[in-house]
Amino acid sequence: MLGEEKLINFTKTNYQKKITKVNERVYHFLGYGHSNAIAIIGETSIILIDTLDSDYRAKVMKDELAKISDKPVKTIIYTHGHPDHLGGAGTFRDTVVEVIAFKPRKPILKYYDRISKLLNQRGIYQHGYGLTDQEAISQGIGIREGKEIKEGKYDFIKPTTYYEQKVVERVIDGIKLKMVSAVGEADDEIYVWLEDDQIMCCGDNYYGCWPNLYAIRGTMYRDVATWIDTLNEILNYPAVALLPGHTRVLWQNEIKAIVGTFRDAIEDILFKTLDCMNQGMSLEETVKNVKLAPIYQDKEYLGEYYGTVEWSVKSIYNGYVGWFDGDPVKLLPHPTEAYNQAVLALIGDNDKLILAIKNYMAQEDYQMALQLIELLMVQDNSLQIIELKKQALLMRAKQVTSANARHYLIACAKSL
Repeated sequence: MLGEEKLINFTKTNYQKKITKVNERVYHFLGYGHSNAIAIIGETSIILIDTLDSDYRAKVMKDELAKISDKPVKTIIYTHGHPDHLGGAGTFRDTVVEVIAFKPRKPILKYYDRISKLLNQRGIYQHGYGLTDQEAISQGIGIREGKEIKEGKYDFIKPTTYYEQKVVERVIDGIKLKMVSAVGEADDEIYVWLEDDQIMCCGDNYYGCWPNLYAIRGTMYRDVATWIDTLNEILNYPAVALLPGHTRVLWQNEIKAIVGTFRDAIEDILFKTLDCMNQGMSLEETVKNVKLAPIYQDKEYLGEYYGTVEWSVKSIYNGYVGWFDGDPVKLLPHPTEAYNQAVLALIGDNDKLILAIKNYMAQEDYQMALQLIELLMVQDNSLQIIELKKQALLMRAKQVTSANARHYLIACAKSL
């Protein structure tokens, strides 16, 4: 089965609209947006944990909430600052009194704004913005964002309360909440523990597919060891239900097994990567040797529908030792263009190389075809070569399960 088909099946199975009544006062909204939202019915008002990704979708959720309770939404808690969790907040502007968020535990690098154009472009490519519904099946951890399919726009409300401490305990409208800064998917990530209800709202530190330990849109290093620590914290709570920011609710009888295995698999990749590095392996050798263990490979909630193990290994390697992997040949290399020219001179016949590329494409090895096309493009940017590259990118996109990889490949093909 092609990766494309697996992604279609995963999306159809996991992102149907569903309101889960967790108990008499806690409700989980799945499939109403790219992300999930949680509603907690207080004594006189509703507390929302996250708000979906667009104003239109939040309005649909608001209408559903009205069937459950006539109380207004007065408090919003953001689990982190990603726009897909904040975009529906404006729908509740007329009634909201307080919007709570936490400051990042690790400051953003100075002058990050100087690369905003680059980051925005790569974000567009990763998320599949501007692609058709056929091209962008889903965004891996949820349906496409509303703003991409004419279901509203981002409508943010800035936080009114920012916390910097690790733990904040409050009682809001009769609801006892423990909000904990918990670095993982984001540096401002939190989880919320509802003590009286024994419910864990974990944000994006767990969701039911291989996580973005590295995001190809470009991010600072996501500290994998700290993410694992956060998962250990979450697992220490005696939760009867775990409510993620993406994918379905987990119940008491499955939390330890699923989230525990999720943690174990991430830790296994981290330790294997570090061990390979310590043995003096190059980045390429490490990627070749570090794979998901067989005991994890049949777990749907570890499927590579969002992040991938290979990207995780590369990120860990770079996060610990930087760009130089110890191979002296890579220390002061010729520019790629000069190297490719030298290889082309040795081949001596572009027609022979084009034939080889077409043969690889016929064998469905589109990645090898793409890498050989890069040799040609040093001296030949003809329509024939560009069309070959475009075709190879589009066919490679069909092979991958990761929505992020798929989007990036298709977007790059369309940009040629």
